[in-house]
Amino acid sequence: MSQSKTINAATPAELGYHFPAEWEKHEATWLGWPHNASDWPGKFEVIPWVYGEMVRKISAGEKIYLLVRNQSDENLARKIFKHVGVDLRKIQFVTHPTNRGWTRDTGPIFVKKAEIGNRKSEIAIVHFHFNGWAKYDNWRKDTKVPETAAKLLGKKLFHAQYTKNSIGNRQSAIGNFVIEGGGIELNGRGTLISTEECYLHPKIQVRNPGLGKAEIEIALKNYLGAKNIFWLAKGPKGDDTHGHIDDICRFVNPKTLVLVREKNPRDENYKPLAENWERIGDLRLEDGGKPEVVELPMPSPLYFDGIRLPASYANFYICNAAVIVPTFNDPNDRVALGILGELFRDRPVIGIHAVDLVWGFGSLHCLTQQQPAEN
Repeated sequence: MSQSKTINAATPAELGYHFPAEWEKHEATWLGWPHNASDWPGKFEVIPWVYGEMVRKISAGEKIYLLVRNQSDENLARKIFKHVGVDLRKIQFVTHPTNRGWTRDTGPIFVKKAEIGNRKSEIAIVHFHFNGWAKYDNWRKDTKVPETAAKLLGKKLFHAQYTKNSIGNRQSAIGNFVIEGGGIELNGRGTLISTEECYLHPKIQVRNPGLGKAEIEIALKNYLGAKNIFWLAKGPKGDDTHGHIDDICRFVNPKTLVLVREKNPRDENYKPLAENWERIGDLRLEDGGKPEVVELPMPSPLYFDGIRLPASYANFYICNAAVIVPTFNDPNDRVALGILGELFRDRPVIGIHAVDLVWGFGSLHCLTQQQPAEN
C-alpha cells in the first residue's frame, strides 16, 4: 500500500487544484459493497444484484475500486459479478470496514491540478469529514474511507477545515468542514450549485453548526476550487439527506444543466421544485454567461410501506462507457432517457431499474464516486 501525504497548510485552490466535471475522463469509480440490511428493510436480498448490473456497465470503461468489509463480502461480490458477466480483472477489492455503501458521500472526493507545460496533471483527495448527514449515529467507519483511499493511491490528502471569525475579539475558530459529494454539483470550470435546505438550514441536519453562508462558501471555494456558488431552495420529498442537489439539478456540459420539474400541482413536490425553477433564471456561470436549462421530468410518486421515496432521474451517473440512469417502471422513464440521450451524444444512455434501490433513499449517483484520470 502506498503512503499518503496529509496537507493542511495551503488549501487545494491555493495549490491550483479544482473539482473536475463528472463527464471528464475517469481512471476509476469507487463503490462500497452493500451490507447494511437496515438501509433496505425487506428488500436487501436483491440489492447486490443491482450492484452487479451497475458494475457491469461502469467497468466496461474504467477500473472499479470496491470497498468490502471482509473476505466474505468479497466472495459474494465475486460470485455475483461472475453471474452477470463482469470482467473481474477490472475490479480491485479494498478491505475497509464501512457503515453503509453510499460512496458519493462517504468516499474520497477528488480534486485535480491541470497539466501545465512539462508538468503532468495530478489528483489529490479532500477529506470532508462525513458525519452521517448530521442524522445517523453510525458513521465513524465511513468517515475513514478517504484516508484509506489516499494511502492506497499514494495521493495527497487535504483535511477540509473552516475558519470562523469571532465577533468582537478578532479571534478565529478552526474546525472540520463537512459536506457530502451528493450535496454539490460542479461544471468543472468554477461554478458550484447546492441547496439552502441541505447546508444553510439553521435547525435540521446541520452539518456545520455556527457557520453562516459566507463562511461555507469560502470553504467550498478553498477546497473545491469553486469561483462562484449558486443556491437552489429544496429537493424532493423522501430525501433523508435533506436536500442533496444530485436529485434536483445536474450539469451535463460546462454550459448546460438539467433541472427536475413536477408538473402535477397536487403533488407535494410541485411547489419546492417550482421555486427552484424561479431561482435558476438568476444563475450566471463563472464567465458571466447564462446556462441552458433543460427540463427533466419526475416519475410518478413512488411509495413503499407508505413512505414517499426520493425517486429522481437526476440521480444519474456519468462514467466513461455510459450514462447510467435510474428508472422506476414509469411512463416518464422513456422521456427522461430520451432527453438525456440527446444531451449526451458521446456515450450511450442506459437505464437501470432502481425501484428497489431507492428504498434505501438513494440511487445510482449516491452509490458512486469518480476518480479522475491523470494525464
